[in-house]
Amino acid sequence: MTVDVPFPAKDYADRLAALRHRMEAAGVEVALLDEIEAMTWVSGYGSSLNRWRCVVVPLDAEPFLLIRALDAAPCRQRTWIRDIPTYRDWEDPMPVLAAALAGRGLSGARIGLDFNSYAMSLRRFEQLKAALPDAVMVDMGPAVNELRLIKSPAEIAILRRSAAVADEALRRAAAACVAGGTQRDAARIAVATYVELGADPSPAGPISAGTGWDFLHGHLSDAPLSPGDVVHIELTPRIAGYSARIMRCVTLGRPAPALAAAAETLIALQDAQIAALRPGARAHEVDAILREGVIRSGLRPSYDNITGYTLGLYAPQTPRTSDFTRILHPGADWTVEAGMVFHIYASAGGASISETVLVREDGPELLTRFPRGLIVNETGS
Repeated sequence: MTVDVPFPAKDYADRLAALRHRMEAAGVEVALLDEIEAMTWVSGYGSSLNRWRCVVVPLDAEPFLLIRALDAAPCRQRTWIRDIPTYRDWEDPMPVLAAALAGRGLSGARIGLDFNSYAMSLRRFEQLKAALPDAVMVDMGPAVNELRLIKSPAEIAILRRSAAVADEALRRAAAACVAGGTQRDAARIAVATYVELGADPSPAGPISAGTGWDFLHGHLSDAPLSPGDVVHIELTPRIAGYSARIMRCVTLGRPAPALAAAAETLIALQDAQIAALRPGARAHEVDAILREGVIRSGLRPSYDNITGYTLGLYAPQTPRTSDFTRILHPGADWTVEAGMVFHIYASAGGASISETVLVREDGPELLTRFPRGLIVNETGS
């Protein structure tokens, strides 16, 4: 069977070494990873939570991947891990996990896991403890999420490709926003473009009517578009799970003066914010450039959402559509580092604008390159 992992062997070796360094610092002998992003980042493979599964990384032994028998073959195709114990769909996976640990002399180990894992329900945690009564469960927190913050050159290369797909999909989806067309037309064209250009089959991203500031996650409408309408498009293509993101507003006909002014103000403020995304910058100071500027301009009386968040790996089965490991807000007490990638976004006055931004040693680089501004589709009227 041919093994087809997304990244070079060195990348996985580096990830494993970094995780083990965290394990040593936390005083644990085994790391148990059951969020799909963590599993995929370490092993190359992750699957849905229809049946529980996990990657187990001992400090001083080879990792193994516990999975339902049905998924073992595709798992072997996508992971460098060779030890893959399985169970049947109607069986409890915890005894299989306990036996695998016992076979390695780790039944009484200190086991590190993320107590905030969306895959570890209260009941499952109790089952885990019952299956391993001599083990000590230790909260390692979002260790893998934090390790994923700094992207490798191979990850950045994939994000560049994803950003190029986002740019072209936006061009095509925006062109579909015409009188008599629908928002669904734009979504259909975006998804088709993803697949055509080599991105993963996935939802287009939020597409809705642009009004006020809180329309970003509005609902897709089948209502025919009319002159004067504004369509908000946020596209989120992924390649090997790595997502770039871009937002623009499309106007059917000449934009209203207030909308044009709002877009101009947002773009100027966001330009300054992006320019401040440099290694060593304090996150709350970067956030304040846009947040306080929007409020001072009178576009919004308050700014109740974040202005950016980290980008990277998004598995198709994850319950999290965005990675909030690092977010830009007034209380953000962390430092920007080279190798981080962000979705920087803003909305006010019916306008929206966003970019995928890489932080390099010498400053920010926009990975998305679509012209910054409102997209105006002439209606002929």
